[in-house]
Amino acid sequence: MKQLVLSEWLLSELAQGDFPERMPTHRRVYEAIRRAITSRVLPSGARLPSTRNLAEDLTVSRNTILAAFEQLLDEGYVASKTGSGTYVAYNHSDGFSKNVTSATTIHSASTSGNQALPKTESHSGLSMRGMVAAGLANTTESSDKNSHEVQPFTPGADDYSRFPTALWRRLLNRQWRAPAPELLDSSHAGGYLPLRIAIADYLRVSRAVNLTVDQVLITSGTQQSIDLCARLLTDHGDKVWVENPCYWAARRVLEVNGLQLHPVAVDNEGMAPNIKDFRETPRLIYTTPSHQYPKGMVMSYGRRRLLLDYAQSSNAWIIEDDYDSEFRFEGRPISSLQGMDQHERVLYLGTFSKVMYPGIRLGYMVVPPQLVASFKSGLYELQRPGQVVIQAALADFIEEGHFASHIRRLRQTYGERRRLLQASLASVAEVGARLSPVDSGLHLVVEFDAQCDDVHIAALAAEQGLRVYPLSYYSLGDNPDKGLIIGYAYAATENITQYGNVLAKVIRDALFNISLVKN
Repeated sequence: MKQLVLSEWLLSELAQGDFPERMPTHRRVYEAIRRAITSRVLPSGARLPSTRNLAEDLTVSRNTILAAFEQLLDEGYVASKTGSGTYVAYNHSDGFSKNVTSATTIHSASTSGNQALPKTESHSGLSMRGMVAAGLANTTESSDKNSHEVQPFTPGADDYSRFPTALWRRLLNRQWRAPAPELLDSSHAGGYLPLRIAIADYLRVSRAVNLTVDQVLITSGTQQSIDLCARLLTDHGDKVWVENPCYWAARRVLEVNGLQLHPVAVDNEGMAPNIKDFRETPRLIYTTPSHQYPKGMVMSYGRRRLLLDYAQSSNAWIIEDDYDSEFRFEGRPISSLQGMDQHERVLYLGTFSKVMYPGIRLGYMVVPPQLVASFKSGLYELQRPGQVVIQAALADFIEEGHFASHIRRLRQTYGERRRLLQASLASVAEVGARLSPVDSGLHLVVEFDAQCDDVHIAALAAEQGLRVYPLSYYSLGDNPDKGLIIGYAYAATENITQYGNVLAKVIRDALFNISLVKN
């Protein structure tokens, strides 16, 4: 069906369809497309218009169409292929196509007792592992993250205008002016030594990490570090404890390595394993103790001791992801979990993507002494990172004091934006929303009651030009946390209050309408 014809059919269906009066727009679009598929108006294999074009034709926001497409993808009515678009995957002869697996099916395969991901292939020819790796399996995670459109409050987006580009250019030019032969080589075991020395010195002082230079390895970022841990420390089907909710990219890396994710709830003290969790003995424990992602709480001393002792007794490894640790705005800095580890069971991960810029593609890991040789060999044989010239420039950036100065400036800027956003969102408490007391990181979290549709509220915010992420996207299981993740690093300081007031009104109106329906 041609785009214009489909759009006209959908417009007619939306106008005449027997939808409940209070049904959200994205649900109406989903239901209209689902009917078109099941009634053969859209045949199996038909390509759907792009979300942008369909949004224009229906005069709704693109996020409304994205939300509808996400549900269709989750339920297996359509399948997505990067670069090619979205296609009808429903087979009218026997229901859902055997060649397409929904996100729910893939998620259950990776978190249940199954020992292996099924070897099903999609219409694109990808394996199930490939579907997960390419972000096609769980579309609630991938559709927003794969979009390059940055708007105010986009989580994870930074203010690149604050980066000292002129200084960075001089440092790079210094290396390129007369590059030493070793800077053009890729045989540096573990990374460029002066950078590893600089990182070790920085971590000892700022994060109380207990290490030698030999334990520091340079990677291309946190995801590569997690992938290396999964490849070298686990076998297919091993269990991994992950916080619930959890960083979506970490989940994807662990899933694509064929590991069973066991979600562990978090509370005000961080990761909170219970008796049932302890029965699911993990090979890895992935945690963000200094700033839980995405909810933001700090893991208490008691929980840290509990995890460390349990890892030792169960022969598990802990992956400590110290993402965003540089941006703490209140209280004393929190020491690393690794610094408390007397049993050498913690692998500490960090990244330069937030303090520098994401395109630098440099991160680091600190591995226990007994794993150094294996991880150096594995890093070289499996991934062989390069960019040694950039590593050399970064070593100078740290050693000459520019790194510390840049962090101080960013803390001042982002701290002010955080304060203004908190003030502008304070009124959401009037309708029962809860603003999490996050004192670090680059986003805030507004939490809702379980019956709230946070995807719909995020779509309403998008209609006002604000990009926020539903908290439910980051949750595992049947009862996801509900709320919004609101980034404040990208929006200009002078606009934060205005944007915050708009978002607060969206939230108040949406929750007020929900309360009317309940009553």
